[in-house]
Amino acid sequence: MAAIELKGVSKKFGDTVVIPGLDLSVEDGEFMVFVGPSGCGKSTMLRMIAGLEPLNSGEIAIGGENVSQKGPSERGAAMVFQSYALYPHMTVEQNMGFGLRMSGLAKAEVAKQVHDTADRLQLSPLLKRYPKQLSGGQRQRVAIGRAIVRRPKVFLFDEPLSNLDASLRVQMRIELAKLHADLQTTMVYVTHDQTEAMTLGNRIAVFNQGRIEQVGTPAELYQKPANRFVAEFLGSPKINMLGYTWDAANQVMRIGPHLALSPLLFKADPHRLAQGALLGLRPEHCTLSEQDTGFVGTIEFMEYLGDSVLAYLRLSGVEELFRLKVNQPHSPLKVGQAVMIAYANAELMVFGVDGLAV
Repeated sequence: MAAIELKGVSKKFGDTVVIPGLDLSVEDGEFMVFVGPSGCGKSTMLRMIAGLEPLNSGEIAIGGENVSQKGPSERGAAMVFQSYALYPHMTVEQNMGFGLRMSGLAKAEVAKQVHDTADRLQLSPLLKRYPKQLSGGQRQRVAIGRAIVRRPKVFLFDEPLSNLDASLRVQMRIELAKLHADLQTTMVYVTHDQTEAMTLGNRIAVFNQGRIEQVGTPAELYQKPANRFVAEFLGSPKINMLGYTWDAANQVMRIGPHLALSPLLFKADPHRLAQGALLGLRPEHCTLSEQDTGFVGTIEFMEYLGDSVLAYLRLSGVEELFRLKVNQPHSPLKVGQAVMIAYANAELMVFGVDGLAV
């Protein structure tokens, strides 16, 4: 059993409150991802779980045991860092076995565990090499292998892929997902990359200014964000946010000085729209229409994405450009063209003036 329980955890650096008081449960065997912008407190929270940062208040339990006052080596956690943190004067084999040797394990057992782990991570041909002789991806696998050989209760990953190029990050994400499926060990993973969060996590905790805005599966967060912050942080291309006022007399939404849209266009409940102030429209849920929908934009810029085109539209009286993802990459769209927009049959997101979902 290696569930993690955080109860009222807070952290200050001087007079600056980084985490004001946080509660979270990570289930045994779960892959939990902490995601959020830089400086939101997610890495600090991970370091507190690892024992590398002391708490100001609250309690951290691992496997049902309160470890708040225990040192890093006493918590049963192994951490993988962004910078790999390998000893440059040691070979791959020596780096991977270092923690076991320090714990007093017999030399033969250290060798067996190191070689078993090296086989699993395809590192066996590299055991006699030094870190400077390895690529970035190989170094990261060594760092992960060093954590695995300790057979910890939980794995903690602090942005481990951020130093790798894009194609290697994809490969390493697949390897980490396979590793979790193989080991079935509790993992907590910190990233600012929403793609990593969405593809790796069983559940995701979205951090913002030391608080958790929402916890849920990738699908729950994407389809049912609790507030505007979560909706805007997750999703690429970024969600469109359109401010509106509800015209009760005419039963329409007024967007800017010229645009009046019927709830029928979005298959939306007028009572719900009357409570909101912002429409959240994902670019992939909007389509081109040959009919007059009353929802018109002029193309100002286009990005060719290979399998699709991302068009940026100017809506009358709306300051921010509207994003529309068109899945026909050879569509005869062009800059300056006026197009009609329809809304696909997807769950409409409505947010109030306070940013909370309605």
